[in-house]
Amino acid sequence: QVQLVESGGGLVQAGGSLRLSCATSGRTFAYYAMGWFRQTPGKEREFVSAISWNGDSRYYADFVKGRFTISRENAKNTVYLQMNGLKPEDTAVYYCAADSTSTSTGAYKHWGQGIQVTVSS
Repeated sequence: QVQLVESGGGLVQAGGSLRLSCATSGRTFAYYAMGWFRQTPGKEREFVSAISWNGDSRYYADFVKGRFTISRENAKNTVYLQMNGLKPEDTAVYYCAADSTSTSTGAYKHWGQGIQVTVSS
C-alpha cells in the first residue's frame, strides 16, 4: 500500500513562496511518476504539475509556468513543489498523487490527504 503525506502548506502573502513536500512510503517510489493537483470548494480538482520517475520530464499547467517548480529526491522518497510568486487565486487544497504524469485525476492510483495553501492579498 502506497501512502502519500503532504506538508509545507500554510498562509502566505501574495508574492510569497511556499514549498510543498510529499513523502511517500514504500520501496518503489523511485519508479512512480508523481503529480500535484489542487482543488477549491465547488470546483473540480485540477492538474498543477507532474514529474517522471527519474525527473527527466516535468509538466506544468499554464497558470503556474514560470512560478512553480516540481522536483524529487528518490533517496528520500519525496517529491516537492516549490511555489514562488503566489497569487490569491493559488489558494486551494493541494494534493500529491502517484503513478502517472497525466493531467487527468483518473490516471493516478494513489493520493495524499491534501494540504491547505492560502494566499492573502
